[in-house]
Amino acid sequence: MRKLAFTAALLLSAVSTGLAQQSKIFTDHLRNYNTAVDLYQEDQYIAAQRLFEKVVEQAEDETIKGNAAYYAANCAVRLSQRNADQMVEDFVEQYPTSTKRNSAFIDVADYYFESGNYRKASQWYEKVDEKNLSREQKTRYYFNTGYTLVQSNKFDEAKPFLNRVSDDPEYGSKAKYYLGYIAYEGDDLETADELFSEVEEAPETDAKLSYYQADLNYKLGRFEEAIALAEKQMPTSNRQEQSELNRIIGQSLFNQGKYQEALPYLQKYQGTRGKWNNNDYYQLGYTYYKLGDFENAVETFNKIIDGENTTAQNAYYHLGQSYIKLNRGEDALNAFKKASEIALDEQITQDAMYNYAKLSYENGNPYESVPAVILNYIETYPKADNKDEMNKLLIDSYFTSKNYGEAIALLEDGRIRGNENVYGKVTLYHGLNLFTSGDYQGAKENLDKAIKNLEEKNLEKKARFWKAETLYQLNDFNGALAEFERVKNISASIEEDDLLDYDMGYTYFKLKNYTSSINAMERFVAQKSSDRVRTNDAYMRIGDANFVSKKYWPAIESYNQSIKMGGASADYATFQKAMSYGFIDRVDSKIQELNTFLDNFKSSQYRDDVLYELGNTYINTNKVSSGIQTYDRLIREFPDSRYTAPAMMRKGLQFYNDNRLDEALTVFKQVASKYAGTPQAVEAVSSARLVYIDQGKTADYAQWVRGLDFVDVTDSELDDTAYESAERPFLQGNMSSATRELEKYLKQFPNGKYALQAHFNLAQAYFSEGNKSASIPHYQYVADRERSEYSEQALARLGEILLNDAVSDGGDRKSAFAKAIPILIKLEATADFPQNRAYAQSNLMKAYYETEQFDKAVNYANKVLGDSNTDDTVRADAQVIIARSSFKRNDMAAAKKAYADVLKNSSGAIAAEATFYKAYFENQEGKHDQAIATVQNLSKNYGSYKLWSARGLVVMAKSYDATKQTLNAVTLLQGVIDNFSQYPEIVEQAKTELARIKSVQAKTNSSIVPSNN
Repeated sequence: MRKLAFTAALLLSAVSTGLAQQSKIFTDHLRNYNTAVDLYQEDQYIAAQRLFEKVVEQAEDETIKGNAAYYAANCAVRLSQRNADQMVEDFVEQYPTSTKRNSAFIDVADYYFESGNYRKASQWYEKVDEKNLSREQKTRYYFNTGYTLVQSNKFDEAKPFLNRVSDDPEYGSKAKYYLGYIAYEGDDLETADELFSEVEEAPETDAKLSYYQADLNYKLGRFEEAIALAEKQMPTSNRQEQSELNRIIGQSLFNQGKYQEALPYLQKYQGTRGKWNNNDYYQLGYTYYKLGDFENAVETFNKIIDGENTTAQNAYYHLGQSYIKLNRGEDALNAFKKASEIALDEQITQDAMYNYAKLSYENGNPYESVPAVILNYIETYPKADNKDEMNKLLIDSYFTSKNYGEAIALLEDGRIRGNENVYGKVTLYHGLNLFTSGDYQGAKENLDKAIKNLEEKNLEKKARFWKAETLYQLNDFNGALAEFERVKNISASIEEDDLLDYDMGYTYFKLKNYTSSINAMERFVAQKSSDRVRTNDAYMRIGDANFVSKKYWPAIESYNQSIKMGGASADYATFQKAMSYGFIDRVDSKIQELNTFLDNFKSSQYRDDVLYELGNTYINTNKVSSGIQTYDRLIREFPDSRYTAPAMMRKGLQFYNDNRLDEALTVFKQVASKYAGTPQAVEAVSSARLVYIDQGKTADYAQWVRGLDFVDVTDSELDDTAYESAERPFLQGNMSSATRELEKYLKQFPNGKYALQAHFNLAQAYFSEGNKSASIPHYQYVADRERSEYSEQALARLGEILLNDAVSDGGDRKSAFAKAIPILIKLEATADFPQNRAYAQSNLMKAYYETEQFDKAVNYANKVLGDSNTDDTVRADAQVIIARSSFKRNDMAAAKKAYADVLKNSSGAIAAEATFYKAYFENQEGKHDQAIATVQNLSKNYGSYKLWSARGLVVMAKSYDATKQTLNAVTLLQGVIDNFSQYPEIVEQAKTELARIKSVQAKTNSSIVPSNN
């Protein structure tokens, strides 16, 4: 810093002669000021600042005060005091006429510049008035200002200042360097190259001239020069600079096609601030690809997860090709999909779309139907050389995709013509799928289309066979039989031929054509089929058909064949055999068979039937004691059986016939009390009346009967007449009149003799009219009473109504299932028909699951599985209930095992669900390759089940991400977001997972913009 421009002597000559004391004070202040200046020039800023501040505080001369304030503020700047800038501002404000005003700005700006604080230097240079600067000061001011603006990346503002000194002997070389840098950053490569060539060496503050020139030559395509300059710069560069130089050398060699030489340099590149960009990953990935290192190519290309440019399209395309080279066609699908969607390079777009379509055909497609993908290619490139190949794949894809519904839509919209036979095949298999899922009306419609369009006789025969089965399920037995007959007349062979006689036998049986049913079933068993279950069942039906035709000896022979084969229905066959003996007057054989039944089948559902029949047989053969004992056994072991009340009545009547009047009366009263309102109760009252009359106790009878609320003796005849009138339209099938008349009867006789029967018939009438809600209270009335001949049917129908309400749209599903549970429990406990018990158990497991009582759901599912007669479909439902309930209970080991069991024998939506959970557990266990393969199988075989496809894709994405196949993961998640809006919860999962992956990848890839979920 220069000495002050004035001296103490000059100041003294300007002072007028005054008092001696004033002269002394002035002299002291001047001495302090000069001492402070000396300290300032010796960099003793703290001591100097104190003296300057003392002068400012005490001196009266404004010039001295102003100069002292200027130096005090400068000391504060050099001492980095927090109020330094404010002190300079205060100086300028308080001493606006000071000659040091401009010097204050330039001095502070230069100080900050020399200290490397370019931001603050720039702020102060803006305050400088360049007109008051010397030539030397102006040159420094221009360069320094330009340099600070470069440091702030304000290139356009910097250029005018640097241009003013570009020819200056002192600053010209540095100015050209930074002007070259500005051109370099602005991609004005030619200008940058020209300016850098005029610079002998980089400024000491920025020794990157060789680096910039190397990068310039690389960008200008002068790769040899770039390599030479980068290698020259390498020894004197720091770690970060060496990383950039490795990039320049590696990418220059890459562009020369020298992939083996380029590889080590590309590998050493560490990115900008630790991050690569898509182009960096592409060049390294492509290098691996060209060198045949497809594993590393896959890993590298997978890091390019954002991008809609040609670099990204090339990367995705070559990622797909790398997967193909590794025989991983399933993984290649997503890469080719991405490459085809960017559509910048037409040749790559077409080839990617071709590979995407072909891989969809080979491995399935999780996003859209395979036929639609192939058709899109054909329509986009109608003149492609591979058109014939794609047409063939299109036809085959209708079957391999199993997405028959969408295939039919494509065929029916007129875009593909001349494929009627293909259309017939697709509708055939779609019809079979609908049949399996229980949509019989839909199955029939599709099977009719198949029959109309199929050319192959064997497929027509198959379609007709399953149409017959469908009509059977729709209770159109005449239609089913006619279709079976057509099947029989087609000479082609199909796998269902072995079942034809068996199914026709059942159809004849339903039509009560027992002779034809027997003939058909006998033809079936004569085939000696390996299907033991159906063969056993066929013998049973032959026996039943002979039984109802009163051909008891042939019936016995058939039942014997069934008993010999064993199986779950041996109890039924034994019972029927015994009944057959009774009809041919082999009573002893009948009794023997019935007792054999009781010995051999301890838990059979027919035990109460057998006991009742055995008791009746003993009574009818005058073995009264044995008969009474058997009735008592029935009453004791099965208090809720439908045979209990009739058995009690038979017992009471036998006592009456034996003149055991008191015992008879006791039994009759028990029946009237326990089964009030039932026909047996009414009969018991009538029988008791006879006992009272025989005993001469009519008054006692009148007193007893007045206590019964279900019968009024005085109104009995009127009751009979009223009910007979009300019942007549019901028996005639006139349900509209029946509901009106039965309601009228119940209003007149709410506790009449026929109240129970009236309620049941009224419920049946309402139900047949479709007014199910009106039928409920009447079925409930019957269900709430003691066991009667109507109880089981009322409970079954009531359960059916409540369950239909439970699964209907818009209702309170959980509440409806809860209402069904007590009905189903009662049905299970009282059902005589095995079908009703099975119905109750199978629906209880569902109801308990829906009401979140998972332990009970599992218990009932195991009951269902324990019944060997359970239908395969219901068994599959039971296994699913166990699996779902275990999962809900967080018993993952049990859930995993249960879903594995489900997968063994399931199809359709259930198989899709089980396949998803297989993948889920594999992902949870870290078996990611297996999880990926499982979801690929899910997409290929069950792609039409969109819910499970969507959930599977999220799991698959997680496994892809875990195995560093990030692009596949991102593509899958974006596919879920774009294609499965009908499942908002799954879409949200996909968005969350996608945001997480992008957030992680953005840490190492500057081309990625993190998602905001």
